[in-house]
Amino acid sequence: MDPIVITSLTVSLIAIMVIFTVLVVLIYTIKLLVRLIPYEDPPATARAKSRTSANAVTPDIISAITGAMATHLRQSPQEFHITQIHPK
Repeated sequence: MDPIVITSLTVSLIAIMVIFTVLVVLIYTIKLLVRLIPYEDPPATARAKSRTSANAVTPDIISAITGAMATHLRQSPQEFHITQIHPK
């Protein structure tokens, strides 16, 4: 076999071994960190506040919805008025 082919195969094998070694080290490091520093849920009040603020309908959102509806219906935005928006 040509020495260039043998050298390239050797370098490829070394590269693959290094990559998988690093991956295995990362896996066990993450497992160790999860065991040492477990995840804690945030307090319920903080979750409720973030949920209500995320569902708030601002004037920017209403204008974006109005513009999208006007474009979709091929009408002027002044021809209709959005009265209710129910975020989910």
